[in-house]
Amino acid sequence: MGSTPTFDLAGLISRHSPGHALAREFYTDPHIFERDMDRIILRHWFCAAHASSVPRPGDFLVVDLGAESVIIIRTQDDEIRALLNVCRHRGSRICTAQSGKASAGRLTCPYHAWTYDLNGRLVAARQMPEPFDRDRLGLKSLAVRVVGGLIFATFAERPLDFAPAEGALSQTARVHGWDKAKVAHREMYSIKANWKLAIENYMECYHCQPAHPEFSKRHVYARPAKQGEQLEQAGRRRAEALGIFIEDVDQYGCAAKSGSESVSVFRSALSNGVASATPDGQPIARLMGDFSGHDGNSTYFDIGPLSDFLAYADHGVIYRFIPRAVQHTEMEVMWLVHEDAVQGQDYDVERLVWLWHTTSAEDKKIVELNQAGVNSRFFEPGPYSLQEPYARRFVDWYLNELAAQ
Repeated sequence: MGSTPTFDLAGLISRHSPGHALAREFYTDPHIFERDMDRIILRHWFCAAHASSVPRPGDFLVVDLGAESVIIIRTQDDEIRALLNVCRHRGSRICTAQSGKASAGRLTCPYHAWTYDLNGRLVAARQMPEPFDRDRLGLKSLAVRVVGGLIFATFAERPLDFAPAEGALSQTARVHGWDKAKVAHREMYSIKANWKLAIENYMECYHCQPAHPEFSKRHVYARPAKQGEQLEQAGRRRAEALGIFIEDVDQYGCAAKSGSESVSVFRSALSNGVASATPDGQPIARLMGDFSGHDGNSTYFDIGPLSDFLAYADHGVIYRFIPRAVQHTEMEVMWLVHEDAVQGQDYDVERLVWLWHTTSAEDKKIVELNQAGVNSRFFEPGPYSLQEPYARRFVDWYLNELAAQ
């Protein structure tokens, strides 16, 4: 029997001081984590993978959120499906490997050998009594959208409107060539902290100069807006000279009121003389998408509460935040290159991943320190700075979602 919650959620929300971080309970209470999963995480769209991860019919990838497990699979009709990794017989996990290929075009439960086709239809179940309706016992599926090579899914029975996010993403991903990309490397970082602390950290760059020296040397975004204004304008002119036009979109945190998924897109300049996110600032891989040259910019785009992306002229980075428990979050990072790029010839993996592996390891450390401090019974939420507007908006969005539900 589960324990009874000891908090007053409505009271916690009403006592929140605008412009401040959340109260301690939002980062430490397991009951609030379960509400986060039910009311926010499983309601929103999340990036499951890049389509290149399942290139051929029968290829599958298993992705998790909290206690939920999903099979991302390409069907014989070349469609991508998202199937719950839960057998309809007794509930066993079906796919136990993180990735693989369905044997003979079938998914077979290792427990009692119930067998499903690539669309999730039950095709074999031994010694079942009659009447037995196989059509009612296929694997449960999730809504799926594939945009710019990115696979999005949602657990919601009535999904949030994905059209605004799809419109913004399709234009951005097309310019950067993400629909003709492949995953060159992936890395998983286990963070001993609440998922909201990991997201808040990603949503602001107030910490970048003290915590990320290598990132800050290369990205104007690490500087206060007024300090970087001229460099940002110069970056826009460089992009326009190459024919690169990407519109900024600011609908971050809109879902609670509009019924649409949240999306934001913005461009930011790299420091003078920096072409890509490498140790020497020089290009790392062949150009992607519409780029005929390096414009000295980067593009950030964020969809929903868990999926964040960063694109350069020659490669891209996918960030997937995966809540596991109240103080356990996984952060999966994937590096994209042109689909025809050859390792060792067109790019070097060590140079490709250098900056964002360094930065992600630093993020893991500072977020865990943040959680350790928040765990103190003497913690009091402090005010956000002028360089933390998106972290503040995330917190406002989060509280509005909880209140609306």
